[in-house]
Amino acid sequence: MLNELESLSGNIGRLIQISERHNQARQALQEQLELLRADYANVQAELAQVREERDALQSERDSLSAKIDDAQVRLNAILEKLPRAKSAHHAESDNQLDLLEADSQEAHEHADEQEMHGEHHQGEKA
Repeated sequence: MLNELESLSGNIGRLIQISERHNQARQALQEQLELLRADYANVQAELAQVREERDALQSERDSLSAKIDDAQVRLNAILEKLPRAKSAHHAESDNQLDLLEADSQEAHEHADEQEMHGEHHQGEKA
């Protein structure tokens, strides 16, 4: 009977040790889980920020694309006004040159107007 009590006491001691190890492992896993949850929250916040940046960049890209399209349209309009190759009809070539000269004349007149307004404004400031 004494042997059985010693055996039971030993078994109870081992069970207590096993239970303590399991509790320590459980606590370590809980701490690890808390750290992982914190990391997950940080990654989620970072992901939201990256998505906002992506959306802003996409918006900027779309805006720039629209500006490029507008510039392309204007460039094509300018190219249409330019004279064709020398083999084109001489009269058509002259007409295109007239268009360019008219545009050039308008640009010079506009520049002259700006200079006049600029001098006028400078006089007001003085």
